[in-house]
Amino acid sequence: MTYRYRVATVFLLGFFIDCINIFMPAVAMPRIAATFAIDNANSAWVGNAYILGLALVMPVSTWLAAQWGARQLLSASMLGFAVAAWGCGQADGFAGLIAGRLLQGMAGGLLIPVGQALTFNLFQGPERARVSTLVMAVALIAPALSPSLGGLMVDRGSWPWVFHANIPLALLAAGLAWLWIRDVPGTAQARPDFLGLLLISAALAALLLGMSLYGAGHGLAWALPCLALGALCALLYRRHYRRTNSAILELDLLDSARLKVSMWIYQAIPGIFTGVNLLNIFYLQDTLALSAQATGLFMLVYAAGAFAAMLMVGRAYNRAGARRLFLLGMLLHSLGIAMLVLVDSARDGHLLILAYALMGIGGGIGANTAQTTALLDFTGQQTQQASVLWNLNRQMAFSLGAALLLMVFNLLLDQLGSTLAYHLSFALAALLGLTPLARLHTLPQENPHHA
Repeated sequence: MTYRYRVATVFLLGFFIDCINIFMPAVAMPRIAATFAIDNANSAWVGNAYILGLALVMPVSTWLAAQWGARQLLSASMLGFAVAAWGCGQADGFAGLIAGRLLQGMAGGLLIPVGQALTFNLFQGPERARVSTLVMAVALIAPALSPSLGGLMVDRGSWPWVFHANIPLALLAAGLAWLWIRDVPGTAQARPDFLGLLLISAALAALLLGMSLYGAGHGLAWALPCLALGALCALLYRRHYRRTNSAILELDLLDSARLKVSMWIYQAIPGIFTGVNLLNIFYLQDTLALSAQATGLFMLVYAAGAFAAMLMVGRAYNRAGARRLFLLGMLLHSLGIAMLVLVDSARDGHLLILAYALMGIGGGIGANTAQTTALLDFTGQQTQQASVLWNLNRQMAFSLGAALLLMVFNLLLDQLGSTLAYHLSFALAALLGLTPLARLHTLPQENPHHA
């Protein structure tokens, strides 16, 4: 195996580990909630803490690689990931589990951008498209396999295995990084904007905490201070941004309608789907008494639909344009979510299959079109800066979607029965998935040069 394919293997293995850690623990949420006697709104922090860890270190990962060397950083990150995974499975309290998930996310956030940069620099021109195809394949295989495998572990063993199962993979990635990545000294880089990073992280954490507290029934007295703190940190970052020449997030890039709409689409489709899928896991296991493994199998249907959509978008993008593809993706995705309202018993498997197929096709069209469209307006250094905005939004979409829908469900549950609360939450999610419709007209006409 040549050096560049060894580097690509390390990156893809790390990316696979990251993907399964977003989707595999979700299928174990009902068991985790029962073990620690918490409600489903608080259980979302198993995912939120991981995403926050990713968001915290991603912007500084390339600077750390320049200071320590890519080989050392990648190996250390996967060793840290393995230790954190062990800690998650051994946690004897919910706070310990959340701390372990935060550390897992921080370790994974070090490998992904550094490994991607190393890999893409070694594959140029048409060869880069092959690597991109492998990345998309991993992004589909991991969500397809991990929920069903995680469900099997939960049904046949116990929930800690959804974390312990990552340890051999993380150790393998650490060993391969140490053996295969060349020890090349890093290039000196300017000190990153740590104050900006602190303000952005505080704003996101406070927003998620406020929504989770309100959804868990703690009332506005607890939620409002958190939401106010999040808003204050966001305003302080905007002020900080205007006064510094090297802010960690370049807000002026949001003047690009393509980037702005693509980010909005990602919140409305993959973000909303994350919340819908998490709610549906609780609904199928707690209300309809399906096993964890059976619940996870529906993600295979979703992945098959998303794979078909990925192939379609690759062929149709330049002919149909982003606006039409966004519209089609949103309509199919929301129709799939609406189908969940009709599910009343474990015998409605055909409705669940149809719902996940539609969500997969619509989600695949929307997400892949957004990925293609987001950075079209940028070149050179601006591409890297826009990529930071795009990836931060992409990661936070998963947490915000889950926090929002769990909050909605718990508020409805106070007034309605369990089944009706689930159904109304799904109906509202279908409507929320259509919110970017009002922004599609801002997209400019396709530029033939982009093709």
